[in-house]
Amino acid sequence: MYVAVKGGERAIDNAHQWLAEERRGDPTVPELTIPQIREQMALAVNRVMAEGSLYDPDLAALAIKQARGDLIEAVFLIRAYRTTLPRLAGSRPVDTGAMAVDRRISATFKDLPGGQVLGPTFDYTHRLLDFTLMAEGEAPQQRNLPDATPADRIPHVTSFLNRDGLIEPVDPSDIAPPDLTREPMELPANRPLRLQALARGDEGFVLSMAYSTQRGYGRTHAFVGELRIGTVAVEVDIPELGFAVEIGEIELTECETVNQFKGSRTEPPQFTRGYGLVMGQSERKAIAMSLVDRALRWQELGEDFTGAPAQDEEFVLMHCDNIQATGFLEHIKLPHYVDFQAELELVRKLRAEAMALQEAAE
Repeated sequence: MYVAVKGGERAIDNAHQWLAEERRGDPTVPELTIPQIREQMALAVNRVMAEGSLYDPDLAALAIKQARGDLIEAVFLIRAYRTTLPRLAGSRPVDTGAMAVDRRISATFKDLPGGQVLGPTFDYTHRLLDFTLMAEGEAPQQRNLPDATPADRIPHVTSFLNRDGLIEPVDPSDIAPPDLTREPMELPANRPLRLQALARGDEGFVLSMAYSTQRGYGRTHAFVGELRIGTVAVEVDIPELGFAVEIGEIELTECETVNQFKGSRTEPPQFTRGYGLVMGQSERKAIAMSLVDRALRWQELGEDFTGAPAQDEEFVLMHCDNIQATGFLEHIKLPHYVDFQAELELVRKLRAEAMALQEAAE
């Protein structure tokens, strides 16, 4: 704290009040409500929930409002609040095969059981500013949809490749994965821990790492086997009842990539998997996560380490967390008077010694 600065606590209180005034903005403009942020800034809300490790759209919207739209600050608020919550139970693994799909696409198969579902997407928009949105009270366009039919279980695309032995099999494990929200990161990390870190990692950082693999820093050539967005049921085992009870639904984005693999000393040539799963609709993050996941698997697949940043587990996992990065970066703007004075005296001493040696040489 800037307690040593003139004004002390009074200056800090005034800074907080000024911040509140800046957050509110022009008082003649109607104030944003939490439902408005939740419903009309849903992608920002989803990002805050994912990186904050807490699924609550209302709290994420509140954090965005309080943070003046600074999503990293909003993530910080959500994580801080999350630490105050008791853990009542652990849920069963969600079944994404039973997802009520809003969007489902595959870049590997055109015709697939369940069909391609474009859903809500920016993919085919013209990226031109729509000035009608500046008008107040615009009416939403009505979609021309067929009558709804009961949703059937939609198999994953990779299951078709797996049926023919063309892709590495999934190795299920009954071992409970470590919990990154309660235990510090330890290296080397197993795949479940890596996936946790990537799921709540900064979207920009994970995207940058994924892009680097596409440019050749990681030697992975990926296809989007399937990208699906929708709601899944969350179930919790109740010991007193002896069976699981559904406690609600959450929206998820899941991506499975299919990657080339020429084989190794222990594995035959086949496709390999990359995986991403993120809270809410966040397909860019899910795709990027799946690419980085695959790059980090080089050792277990018997591949060579090329020195690519996305292959370096420590580099990726220790730098993807935006809250840790923000804390370490922003702490340097806090008072370091004593440290700097010591550095200043050291530089003066070294300069004096260097000048004395120069004068003696002359």
